[in-house]
Amino acid sequence: MTLLEAIVCGIIQGLTEFLPVSSSGHLALAHALFGLESSESYLTFDILLHLATLIVVFVVYYKEIFSLIPAFFTMIGKVFRGRFSLSEYTVTERCVILLIIATLPLAAAFWLEDLVSAVAGYTRAVGLILIVNGILLFVSDRLAGRGGRREELSPAGALGVGVFQLCAVFPGLSRSGSTISGGLLFGLDRTEAVKFSFILSVPAILGANIFNIPDALAAEISKSELSYYLAGMLCAMVCGFAAMKLLLYISKKSRFGFFAYYCIAVGVLAAVFG
Repeated sequence: MTLLEAIVCGIIQGLTEFLPVSSSGHLALAHALFGLESSESYLTFDILLHLATLIVVFVVYYKEIFSLIPAFFTMIGKVFRGRFSLSEYTVTERCVILLIIATLPLAAAFWLEDLVSAVAGYTRAVGLILIVNGILLFVSDRLAGRGGRREELSPAGALGVGVFQLCAVFPGLSRSGSTISGGLLFGLDRTEAVKFSFILSVPAILGANIFNIPDALAAEISKSELSYYLAGMLCAMVCGFAAMKLLLYISKKSRFGFFAYYCIAVGVLAAVFG
C-alpha cells in the first residue's frame, strides 16, 4: 500500500461512512481499483478506518452518548423491578431501549459473513447493490410523512430500523442510508432519523469489527505502513466530521435525492465495467 492509496481510502471511508452512499461498497471498489490484496494487513487497515470514523461520532455526540450510560443502568433497574411499560421510563431510558432493539437484528450478521465476503469480492454485485441503495433512498425520501422524535419511535419501528441495518452488511447498501430510510418509513423526521442513525452506528461499528480484532492484531505491519495507516485514519476523521455536519445540514434543508442519483450512477458504472 502506498501513502496515496491510504489517503484516498481514508477520504472515502470518512465521506461515505455517514453519507448514505455505502462506505463498504466504496472501499470494495477502491480496493478493486488499486488492486489491494484481501490480506490481514488490509483487514487491519479497514478496521482502523472504521474506528477513526467511530471517534467522530463520540466527538460530535459525546454529551448524548455519555448520558445513555447511566440511563442504561437505571433502565435495567426498572426492568428488574417489573416496570415494563414505556410510559414509566424517561426519554433517555426510552432511547436506550430503542437502540438496543434496533441493534438486535445485527446478531444474524454472523451467519452472513461468508456471503458478504463473496459479494465484496465481486465488483458487479457491489454495483447492483449500490443501485438498490439509490432506489431505497429515493423511495423512502418520498414516502416519508411528517415524522416525530426518536423517543416517539415504537419498539416495532426500532426493530424495523434494525432489520434495515442488518441488510446493510452487504457492501453497496449503505448502513446510514438504510437506517435513515428505515427511520423515515417508521415515523421519524429527517433530522431525527439522521441522529438516530449516527448514534446507532456506535454498537454497529464496534460489533462489525470486534470479531476481526484478533486477526488484525496478529497481522504484521511494517513501520512504513504504520505511518500510512495513521494518515488514512486522520483523513477518515476529518472527512467523517465534514460528512456528518453536511448530512445534518441537508436533513434540515432538503431531501436526499442527490445521494440516490449518485448511488445509481456509480452502481451502473461498477455493474457495467466491473
